[in-house]
Formats: sequence, structure tokens, C-alpha cells
Amino acid sequence: MASDTETIALRESQLVIDGPVAEFSHQRPGARNALSMELRADYAEMLARVRENRALRVLVLTGSGGSFCAGGDVKGMNERLQDPDPERNSPDATRRRLMDSQLWLTQLRELDLPVIAAVDGAAYGAGFGLALQADFILASTRAAFCMSFARMGAVPDYGALYTLPRIVGLARAKEVMLTARRIGAQEAMAMGFVHAVHEPAALPQAARAFAHRLSAGPREAAAMTRSLLNKSFETDYATLATLEACAQGVAMASAYHAEAAARFTRGEPSLFDWDRDSAAPQQK
Repeated sequence: MASDTETIALRESQLVIDGPVAEFSHQRPGARNALSMELRADYAEMLARVRENRALRVLVLTGSGGSFCAGGDVKGMNERLQDPDPERNSPDATRRRLMDSQLWLTQLRELDLPVIAAVDGAAYGAGFGLALQADFILASTRAAFCMSFARMGAVPDYGALYTLPRIVGLARAKEVMLTARRIGAQEAMAMGFVHAVHEPAALPQAARAFAHRLSAGPREAAAMTRSLLNKSFETDYATLATLEACAQGVAMASAYHAEAAARFTRGEPSLFDWDRDSAAPQQK
């Protein structure tokens, strides 16, 4: 890795800053990276660090030990069910836990950076919902996705009721959620929520290379494009047109736009050319 790489160990995760790319990995492989309370707290801390680092351009989410995230911590759920304390085991306690998670999930959704999920192995339940918050999901050939909530007598959460039908359509989302069936990587790509499939050993490098290519793009324009697209399904045309015009005003006042226009005028290569950069040998 490059000399400017910084590794930050959190409770049950690790954050690596490699130039313009932040990689956040779940480090609880013995529990298939289930979403413990500690890992949820790590997400909140990680996002606070990433949001304040203006040098970053892309965030990668990944797992460890052959799993992305197996979903909620079922053993922890069972322990709470045996606890008579209403502060831990009551409908309101569950509501508060999920609303606490929604605080950082909303920050992830509204982050000013493109987000990539590199999914190897299980992305079940809340882990599947977490992956769907990314702009791109890269999967290994052994990746498996499952809206497993029905198996536990639960309702889909972690934003899945919002994100999945917008990606695959309402009828398919109902089928995926009500059957709680397993979806392999190739089917997931055919359904449209997985961008690409790689061999397990190649996935980490493929995700990093993808992230570094994406990092050459315009930070301001990418942030506003991501934000407007995430609002597009529930925003009327006139409102979105106004938001588009305001966003364009900001984008075209950026240093990136000025340099891109100057390069075009001089006949020089553009700063960001996905086709050109994808064809070039990758250094990362």
C-alpha cells in the first residue's frame, strides 16, 4: 500500500485511509460480522471521521473472514428477550435501537462520497439492507443475499423497505422479502442490485481499483448527483428541476469544473475518463 495509508482500529471494525479512498471493514468474522451494538457504534464513529476528511473521495464497505454481514446479532436478540428490564426488552426499546441506527444510516445515505459495498459471503437481513445503501455492490462468486427477516418473524429494516423496491421493482421486492430465499451473486447481478461479480480472492483488489478510478471524479458534482438521485423517486419534476439548477450552479463554480473546461480548451486529456481509466493498467 502507499505510504500515506492510515489504519484505525475501532471496536469490531477497521478503517483504512488510502489516499482518496476510505475502506471500512467489519472485523467480527467469528460471528460472520453480525451487527452487534459495538459494530453499530463503529459505523457512527467511522462516518464522523469520513465526513470531516475533505481529502476523501470514495468509501468502501467490506467484511472479513468470508462474510460481509450476517445481519442482526440473534444471540443478542435472544438474551434481550430473556431480560425483564423494559429498557432492553420492550417494543419501545426496539424502536429506539432502530432509530439510533437510522441516525448513522441516514448519514451513510447522505454522505458526500460514492459508496461501494464489496460483498464476500453472507449479506443477510440487516447486512443485505446495509449493502443496499451503497451506490455499487461488487460481489464475490460465493456471495449470498437474503432478506432473512421472515425466517425470524421480523419485518425488513435497515432501509430495505425503501431501497430494494426502487432497485428491483415492487413485485420482485415482495417476492424476495416474503420468501426470505437465498439469492446468489449471478442472480443478484441479473436482478440489478449487484454491479459486478469477482472471484473471492480478487474481490478486495477489484473493489479498491474501482474506488480509486472513481476517486478521480469531481467531488462536488458527485456528491450532488448522488443526493439528487436518492431523492428522485419521491420528488416531482418541477422541484427536481429547481434542485438540479441550484446544484449545477455550485458544480460549475468549482475548481474541478474550471480545470476540466481549461483542459478541454487546450486539447488536453480530461481529469476523469472512466473508459480510458478502466482500460489502463491499475496501480492499486
